[in-house]
Amino acid sequence: MPQTKMALAQRATLSSQVRGRATTTQNPFDSFRVFSYHEAKILRGMAEKEQRVLVSNRKARHNYHILDTLEAGIALLGTEVKSLRQGNANLQDSYAMIRQGEVWLFGMHISPYEHGSVSNHDPRRTRKLLLQRREIRRLFGRVQEKGLALIPLSVYFKGPYAKVELAIARGKRSYDRREAIKQREAKREIAVRMKRSTT
Repeated sequence: MPQTKMALAQRATLSSQVRGRATTTQNPFDSFRVFSYHEAKILRGMAEKEQRVLVSNRKARHNYHILDTLEAGIALLGTEVKSLRQGNANLQDSYAMIRQGEVWLFGMHISPYEHGSVSNHDPRRTRKLLLQRREIRRLFGRVQEKGLALIPLSVYFKGPYAKVELAIARGKRSYDRREAIKQREAKREIAVRMKRSTT
């Protein structure tokens, strides 16, 4: 009798283990991982860093001293978004101004969308930059200083939204630009010499 009870107990244990495995393998949610709030923030930050710059204003850093930068949204039409995603835009000679409490971008060229209809956009139309009121007030206070301007440095997509890197900048004098060119050429020459000495 004791042996029979022991055998029954072993069978019951084995049966419960088998049922447990079956339940585990049949659960369709076992393959999904639930992230904590902290992990989700980290992943979101990593995704945001993986933004691709579509347009750069290369001459801006040559012609201006960059004092501060901030990120602004930009109001675009559908054809502008499609053309911008293809990199068909230019920031040369573009600038921003504050008018009636809003920030507007002038001179940015976005080529017409090649598959657009007759209602395609005007390539050089004035576009509204999207900023919070407190940011606009801060910008307005800064640009009142003599010689400061709002210059777009780059345009990129952050998720589904187009963003503009906007700089508070001061124009360089001719002497400053010449010095910057000399320094850049000197650094390039040093780099070439170092490369030659290592080969």
